[in-house]
Amino acid sequence: MLTINDITYRLGDRLLLDHASASLPDGSRVGLVGRNGTGKTTLFRMITGDLSPEGGTISLPKGRRIGGVAQEAPGGPETLIEVVLAADTERAALIAESETATDPHRIAEIETRLADINAHSAPARAATVLHGLGFDEAAQQRPCSDFSGGWRMRVALAAVLFSEPDLLLLDEPTNYLDLEGTLWLYDYLERYPHTVLVVSHDRELLDTCVDHILHLDGGKLTIYRGGYTSFARQRAEKQMQLSKAKEKQDAERKHLQAFVDRFKAKASKARQAQSRVKRLEKMGTIDTIVDRDVQPFSLPGPERPLAPPMIVLDNASAGYGERTVLSKLNLTLLPDDRIALLGSNGNGKSTFCKLIGGRMAPLTGTMRKSSKLETAYFAQHQLDELRLEDTPVAHLRDLMPDAPEAKVRSKAAQIGFPAAKAETPVKNLSGGEKARLMLGLAAFGGPHLLILDEPTNHLDIDSRTALVNAINDYPGAVILVSHDRFLIESCADRLWIVGDGTVKNFDGDMEDYRSLVLGGAKAARREKAAAETAAPAGKAEERKGAAVKRSAQGPLRQKLNLAEAKIAKLTGLIEKVDGVLGNGSAFARDPDKARILSRQRAELAEALAAAEDEWIGLSEELESA
Repeated sequence: MLTINDITYRLGDRLLLDHASASLPDGSRVGLVGRNGTGKTTLFRMITGDLSPEGGTISLPKGRRIGGVAQEAPGGPETLIEVVLAADTERAALIAESETATDPHRIAEIETRLADINAHSAPARAATVLHGLGFDEAAQQRPCSDFSGGWRMRVALAAVLFSEPDLLLLDEPTNYLDLEGTLWLYDYLERYPHTVLVVSHDRELLDTCVDHILHLDGGKLTIYRGGYTSFARQRAEKQMQLSKAKEKQDAERKHLQAFVDRFKAKASKARQAQSRVKRLEKMGTIDTIVDRDVQPFSLPGPERPLAPPMIVLDNASAGYGERTVLSKLNLTLLPDDRIALLGSNGNGKSTFCKLIGGRMAPLTGTMRKSSKLETAYFAQHQLDELRLEDTPVAHLRDLMPDAPEAKVRSKAAQIGFPAAKAETPVKNLSGGEKARLMLGLAAFGGPHLLILDEPTNHLDIDSRTALVNAINDYPGAVILVSHDRFLIESCADRLWIVGDGTVKNFDGDMEDYRSLVLGGAKAARREKAAAETAAPAGKAEERKGAAVKRSAQGPLRQKLNLAEAKIAKLTGLIEKVDGVLGNGSAFARDPDKARILSRQRAELAEALAAAEDEWIGLSEELESA
């Protein structure tokens, strides 16, 4: 479908693309990968026509539409649903024309085309996309100007997904999403009906949502079949083959040169020596694949570990002023815990991190912790606290005022800023380098507890792997907030879910959580299919009315499915707890554990009753609709 033929492009003195060529199969889902700064975004801009290559061509079959997320996020008075619907320009133009058309033949043509493109089910489809990206029904009716920049970028993403271009271009689409939105996007891209080209450092996305990898390296493009794991294996095999071939060629070159050097002056061997010289001249050079080493992350642990438990929350609550965000917090944190927080943005994950990190006191209840507890907190917004004109060495010198210069520079190298890089002003560092510096400063003192809020934003795949290794080597406790499923599955051994005004243990793995999150999305797909296959008889107004009705019922059905999933999950958890408590020896073996299980059983029963009440209310509401 997309053909890139022999393109070249320079950025200043840097040659980003050097006679690069590739062809994307029609209907394929392709992940574009390469180190930061290799030119991936530049290639995107050439595909969209915003930049022109110095040489070569980029072509797409005539009539195919290209779509990407707008760089300027919408922020006007239009509601979210209006912004998304407007992205389908053909539908918007036809509806506008239908309001003024008077020719009966043209009106018939308009109505036929509207029916062909499922125009009257568009509100339901737009609502489904917005809901998947985290906007409930009430939010969809609010103006864009009400939302922050990150949320407006989600609206821009929703708009391009709804418009379904023939070639969908996505550049780091998960950067503004929480884990729930990311899981929904995985599911959506797996089913996208046209060609997709996505730049991402999200390894899970590149393994589950794409069927080809387009690798940009050294100015060249190479396409591989399969996801990222398959690409990494194929590239390693290719690297090994090239390395062996080069060793063989070097040995042959050495042998030929030795013969020439030995016999070039000997008349009887001159002809043979000359033939070997010609062979050396014709021998090409085999270039091996050279990977740039990634600096490891430094996460020093505490000099002395704390005795367990490290933190105990007993019926605690947290919030701001008179507004309670989280309550009924009964949790224990051990010195070696690795906990990932799950839950949509706005449910209280940041509030919980501030409470655990000692940045706020509980409103009610108690939080017991060691007086010697040292906590490090990393969040993306802290990057703004770095001094743009200062260097990494200058930032470290603030923490090491009495240390000799050699020791300060040694520490800079340890956190990933060796030699000249240590003297680079922060304003000239990449986003990943700024994150590396901020993380090194946060963990400088060897904390007992490390709280990481979206630590992988701006990191490429290899740097994310280095971070995973550092977290796994870190001896203290970790609380992790991330939309990166690969990071969570590689580092966390406990999952806590933040929702319904509290924080509780999630008894399942990430696949269980994915099923829970996507329960509503599957219901929405059934609703969309019903909307698109229904053939309402009568006039256009009747079709519009049916679509509006489906649009109103869709979110209710989604909520009902989520409630059913919650009831099933809670019922299963209660059965597991009952099975343990039913063992008469449980209390004798471990009375404390038995008391904790009893308390958890009561909380689960309370949650189940609330979920059943919610299900009944939603069922009645749906019947009324």
